[in-house]
Amino acid sequence: MDIKLVNIGFGNIVSANRVIAIVSPESAPIKRIIGDARERGQLVDATYGRRTRAVIITDSGHVVLSAIQPETVANRFVVTKDGHGD
Repeated sequence: MDIKLVNIGFGNIVSANRVIAIVSPESAPIKRIIGDARERGQLVDATYGRRTRAVIITDSGHVVLSAIQPETVANRFVVTKDGHGD
């Protein structure tokens, strides 16, 4: 199995194979997901103190916060997944 990595900003990288959702942090349910992950110790804040613009949910239950737009992350994911960004 190939390991595909996606840059989520500021040199932070996640495994594309483990990502199940990339969402905006604006809604109450997503805010609850973030709070729950924080309580479980499964929250990774990769924003470097900037505003959270994308929430990445992984198959392991980890939640990763990113300071770049969900569309930008998704575009990087698609390029990597297709193999055109290598």
